[in-house]
Amino acid sequence: MQNLPIPVILEAVKTTGKLFLRDYKQNAIPGTMDELLIQLKYIEDHCYDSLKSILNIYFPETPWIDDDEFDSEAQRKPAALEEYWLCDTMDGAIQYIQHLPGWTINLALIRHGEPYFSIIYDPLSDELFWAQKNGGAFMNDNPITPSNKINPALMLAVFEYGHQKKTVQQLNQIGSSVTDLISTFGMVRNYGPHGLQLAYVGAGRIDLFLQEDLDTHNWIAGILIAQEAGAEILTIDGRAWKWGDENLLVATKEATRTFLSVKNKTQKQS
Repeated sequence: MQNLPIPVILEAVKTTGKLFLRDYKQNAIPGTMDELLIQLKYIEDHCYDSLKSILNIYFPETPWIDDDEFDSEAQRKPAALEEYWLCDTMDGAIQYIQHLPGWTINLALIRHGEPYFSIIYDPLSDELFWAQKNGGAFMNDNPITPSNKINPALMLAVFEYGHQKKTVQQLNQIGSSVTDLISTFGMVRNYGPHGLQLAYVGAGRIDLFLQEDLDTHNWIAGILIAQEAGAEILTIDGRAWKWGDENLLVATKEATRTFLSVKNKTQKQS
């Protein structure tokens, strides 16, 4: 295991993000499934090419694991490797293709089955969120901390869902949780890039993030950033989150306490 060349890693992710920023809105919005898949494949290939051309020089022995958000089994546990890169080539790729904001380049270094270093870069805002295990969390060069709001009417909560096909029961669970959010917080939104929203919890811009289904690879970079900033990383029933859990709640302590209180009352009434 080597000491991390942090400036090199951060610059590699920024360089990659700026490549896509240069081409942002230059391609026509796809009108067919074939056109959509071509653009998604282009994003994936060029992201990997850019990152690997820089980082493989410094990490020649560290493999790369494909972030397949549709492979549920691959997301239930970390790869059986001592160290590897897990890359979300573009979180929010659909927004990018649709000429919308809300897309980032996410990269996590996994060591011994846990996120050890992670980066989320938003090229449109030129904001680089990053964290190292037991080393704190930062936006560019500045430490970040979660919100200290105590009034739920002032809190912003967000919800997400994965792209996997849902059962009726899963759809009902999502609907119930969104109802609880709307009943609890003054502002509720669905934004898009999963990892960036988790980083925003760490930075105090969002008070609570909730997702009902398995999406580990989309979460993992943001989980480390939010955790190192001081947010709580839990399941929706309030247990400590672990790799493979099928839902996620990331929030400030006050937002967590408030939401779980409402959710528990709802469950007792049903």
